[in-house]
Amino acid sequence: MKIAVIGAGAMGGSLAAGLLKGGRVAAGDMTVADPTAAALEPFAAAGAHTTTDNVAAVQGADVVFVVVKPWIVERVVRQVRPAMDCGRQTLVVIAAGVSSADILTWAADSQGDAPSVLLAIPNIAVAELCSMTFVVPVRANEAQTASVSALFDSVGRTLITEERLLPSATTLASCGIAYAMRYVRAATEGGVELGFKAADACAIVLQTVRGAVELLQAGGGHPEAEIDKVTTPGGVTIRGLNAMEHAGFTSAVIRGLKAGLKAAD
Repeated sequence: MKIAVIGAGAMGGSLAAGLLKGGRVAAGDMTVADPTAAALEPFAAAGAHTTTDNVAAVQGADVVFVVVKPWIVERVVRQVRPAMDCGRQTLVVIAAGVSSADILTWAADSQGDAPSVLLAIPNIAVAELCSMTFVVPVRANEAQTASVSALFDSVGRTLITEERLLPSATTLASCGIAYAMRYVRAATEGGVELGFKAADACAIVLQTVRGAVELLQAGGGHPEAEIDKVTTPGGVTIRGLNAMEHAGFTSAVIRGLKAGLKAAD
């Protein structure tokens, strides 16, 4: 499968890097386009084709990823549309807040024909094959949806969902990366106060979070069921949890998620 990634910024560059790292896409089958030559250097060094010409990038690709700032999507889609083969190529747009209705309008020719279109929202962990990606089939059949989902499965986990849920998906999984990192920072600072060097405290917290994730994914149980296993009656764990709740831990997380959703709207 040949793919084109238009946009090598934070998200586009991470997607391209993850797809190459995951091994599902060979470097020779990938073309990365960006107006900044310096952004393309890592991909050229990895053996991928690179170009500053978006139109050239889409020619010969099976799947075209448009990964640019939301206000640039229209210009890029209108620019590459004449070079796309509606019967063969699939267009995947990764841009928060851009509607499928607008994309279909921009991607249609004078007769109203448009390529197959999907929306996708991965997160920045895609570069490390740990993205949580949401895929919305807009104008795509089951085979096309499965093909695009398989690409994202190679760089993390994928959920096929509805367009109306994308704002919630963004705040829960994309913004959620930052929220999780803020917990890591807070716990690291706490570890320093408890007597560890900062680097050691951070390593301890990261491994602890990794362990929590592995336990939940392996067992498939509710977080509270796993918490119950380590909360001895009258013990230190329940005291720590209760102190966090008294400070509004759960409420703060939920309020933060809702605030992110409101901003996205």
